[in-house]
Amino acid sequence: MQEATTSISPWYVVYVKSRHEFVVHDELLRKGMEALLPSYRKTSQWKDRRKLIEHPLFPGYVFVKVPAYPGAFLYVLKTRGIVTFVSLESSTPTPVDPEEIASLRLLMESGRHVEIYPHLKEGTRVRVKNGPLQNAEGILSRKENDYLFSVNVELLGRSVAVKISAEDIDAA
Repeated sequence: MQEATTSISPWYVVYVKSRHEFVVHDELLRKGMEALLPSYRKTSQWKDRRKLIEHPLFPGYVFVKVPAYPGAFLYVLKTRGIVTFVSLESSTPTPVDPEEIASLRLLMESGRHVEIYPHLKEGTRVRVKNGPLQNAEGILSRKENDYLFSVNVELLGRSVAVKISAEDIDAA
């Protein structure tokens, strides 16, 4: 396939099979497509060793720049491991804002430690998914730079809160 990507070609997001992010990324590159898979390294612990493992920043998704020629979307969809393009309201793939891609690239190239935060607003009801508070439900709030997990006792008109890592919570 000829190299047909241009700087005006829009970026899209593809949803991929479980744990196929790196396979899809490599396949797209092999096909001559421009692809982006933001990732971070995290130490995994086993009984006998520790190892630094690469994890996708957005599990289940890969960014791809789709060139403007007939059949390009189908060519991308036929890539091993791709399920579908992400779309918001219709069956037509929704392009990603180029500024978001540029900022994401700068963030990844900076070499700085990246922390993952769920897209949750203050006041959202959340459930703890890890640690000693696993399955507890409460309200998310912020105090300065920290996330707080609060449990309200309405009858008493009181709340208790603990600091919590954003990666340990999900929307309830």
